[in-house]
Amino acid sequence: MSKPLVDIDDGKPTFVQQQLGTRTKRETIDRALTIASAISADDRARALRRLQENADSFLDFDVLAEREQAGL
Repeated sequence: MSKPLVDIDDGKPTFVQQQLGTRTKRETIDRALTIASAISADDRARALRRLQENADSFLDFDVLAEREQAGL
């Protein structure tokens, strides 16, 4: 585990701590980073599902098949 030294606006950790219900700055930052990474993963999963559900409107499978057969 690393101990990075960063400058943080004094008011933000207190506000975030209240919003998340955490007790320490370390717990607050850990929870915020966990939430941020989960949101990012959720966004990617949602985008992938949308692409899969709508692939016919995004991709021309005949063209893709032709290119694959041509070795492109």
